[in-house]
Amino acid sequence: MQSRPFGRLPASVSEIGFGAWQIGSAWGEVSEADGRAALNAALDAGVTFVDTADVYGDGRSETIIREVLKERKGTRPFVATKAGRRLNPHTTEGYNRKNLEAFIDRSLANLGVEALDLVQLHCPPTEAFYRPELFAAMDDLQQAGKIKAYGVSVEKVEEALKAIEYPGVVSVQIIYNMFRQRPASLFFKEAARKNIAVIARVPLASGLLTGKITAASRFAADDHRAFNRHGEAFDVGETFAGVPFEVGLHAVEELRKLVPQGASMAQFALRWILMDPAVTVVIPGARNAEQAKSNAAAAALPALSNDTMAAARSVYERLIAPHVHQRW
Repeated sequence: MQSRPFGRLPASVSEIGFGAWQIGSAWGEVSEADGRAALNAALDAGVTFVDTADVYGDGRSETIIREVLKERKGTRPFVATKAGRRLNPHTTEGYNRKNLEAFIDRSLANLGVEALDLVQLHCPPTEAFYRPELFAAMDDLQQAGKIKAYGVSVEKVEEALKAIEYPGVVSVQIIYNMFRQRPASLFFKEAARKNIAVIARVPLASGLLTGKITAASRFAADDHRAFNRHGEAFDVGETFAGVPFEVGLHAVEELRKLVPQGASMAQFALRWILMDPAVTVVIPGARNAEQAKSNAAAAALPALSNDTMAAARSVYERLIAPHVHQRW
C-alpha cells in the first residue's frame, strides 16, 4: 500500500482508505460483526485512513470504529468524521458554533478520543460556503483543542473552490469517479496549487462501477439505492453518482472492456481514480472483509495506459457527461 501526503498536515495516509458509511446505515442490513470484520480487514491490508460521519447509523459507524481500534495494537489510523447533517432542518443558519461544538462533542465520545483528527462540514447548503463566520467558528474549535484540523465535504465543484479560499480548510471531500470527472478539470489544479488534501468519495458509483449490478438488481427498503434514487432523502448525486440507472448500466458494459487482466472492475475503477496525483485518498466502502481486502488490493495494480484512460474518458463524454457534468 502506497501513501500520499495529506495536504498541509504533517501526515501521510494510505491512498486507499476505508469509507465507513456502509457499516453505519443506508446500505441495507450490515451486521456489526461484518462491519468490524470489514474494518479490521482494511487495516490489516495497510489502510491508514478511515472516513465516517456522526449520522452514519446515528453514531453506529463511529462507535464500531472506536471499538475496533481499542482492540488493535500499533499505530492508530487517521480517522476523519463529519458534522452538520444532524441538523433538522438542514439549513445554513444551523451551521453555527453552538451546534457544531455539540456535534463535535458527540463524535469525541463516540470515537473515544480527546481531539478529532479531522472534522469535515458535511455537505452544507451552498450558501454556507459564503459565510466567513462559519469558518471562523471552526478556527475557534480548533484552537480550543477539540479538533486537530478541519475540512469540508461538498456536492459541487463551486463549493469546493469557494471552501479552499478559507485558510483553515485543509481538505475537501468530493465525488470523483469514472462517472463524475468534472473535479479534475479545474478544482484539482487549484487544490494541488494550494496543497489541499482531496478525499475522493463514491468511487464505485454506489456499486455500479463494480460491474455486479444489473437491471434486475433489487435493493432493501433501507438502502439509499432504493429510497434516494431520485434525491428524495438527500442529494441525488450521492446515489449512483447521479447517473440515470439504465444509462449507468450501459456505460458499465462499455467500461468493462477496459478492465486489465487479473483485476476486478471495482479495482479498475479505484485504480483509475488514483491515476490523478491530486487525489490524496479514495474511500470505497465495504460490507464485509472480502470487499475490504479487494478494495485495498487495487492500490497494487499497475498504472493504466494512456489508451485506457482515453477510452474511459470517451465513455464519460459520450454517455455520462450530458447527465451530470454541469450539474455538480
